[in-house]
Formats: sequence, structure tokens, C-alpha cells
Amino acid sequence: MPRAPVFVVQLHDARRLHYDVRLEVDGVLKSWAVPRGPSLDPAVKRLAVPTDDHAMDYATYEGVHAGARYGSGAVIIWDAGEYQNQTRDKERKLVDPAEAIERGHFRFALHGVKLTGSWAFTRTGRAGDWLLVKVRDEAADPLLDLTTAEPRSIISGLTIEELAATAS
Repeated sequence: MPRAPVFVVQLHDARRLHYDVRLEVDGVLKSWAVPRGPSLDPAVKRLAVPTDDHAMDYATYEGVHAGARYGSGAVIIWDAGEYQNQTRDKERKLVDPAEAIERGHFRFALHGVKLTGSWAFTRTGRAGDWLLVKVRDEAADPLLDLTTAEPRSIISGLTIEELAATAS
């Protein structure tokens, strides 16, 4: 049985603090910068700006970039795990993740340390931006802001500020 594809959410303190949501698709990490981070509230739509694909080994990166090709600043692994594609066409057939992204709508279930349940990326009409939205399911929680409640790395246990201070 093939292994499930992975996802990682990295908190990156670059020019602006943001969350990089990365999903394994066809051997690379498809990536979106989500400035305010994922929300557990299905009524909240988060801006998600597509970024360059990243190599799979970047899924385990935590550290401080000094002018690296992926941007300078501290990076923590805020969440990680596996995901399951849930994108279906009109005939209810599963759509390949790369094709779903090309079409502009990708629905998936996360099985992470912090994030669970179903989510969707949907491309908007403006400048190629996307929205990240939590699907209404048992994991939805409009009253919980995980970006505030759970600021630490799942790997090191450090906050982004604590990790940045280790590079000084």
C-alpha cells in the first residue's frame, strides 16, 4: 500500500510573519503563504498566496535562513502530518491533486498534530490568489485560534522568537 502524502505548516518570520502551508503533490511540496495562518472557523476565509514549489526535504526544515533562496528569517515546523485528497469531480470521482490545483479547487483532510479535518484551497479571480477555508466538520471550532493557542514548533518546542534568538 502506498504511503499517504505529507503536509507541513511552517511558521516563517521573513519580511512578514506568515504560515507556509505545503502539501506533497507529485514529489514536490506545493506551497501557499497564508499570512494569518489557518483558521478552524469555516466562516473565515484566509488569503493564501501561491509560492514556489519546494523540494521534499524542506518538509523537515527548521532553522534560521540568512539570505537563503527561500527567504531569510526563522522557520519553525508549526504542524505536520499526512493528508488525504478529497477532491471529487461532478461524477464523484476522485480528482488527482495536481489536476485539482490546476482547476483551482483542492479539498483535502489533514491528519496532523494540531490540524485535523477537512480543508480546501480555492483560487480567486484576483491575481492568482487563493483562499484557505476550513470545511464544516467535527474538527471545526470557531472559538479556538490555534495560531495563538499553539505557537510552538512540534519538533523543537520553541516559539519562532525563541528559535530566532538562538541564531544571535
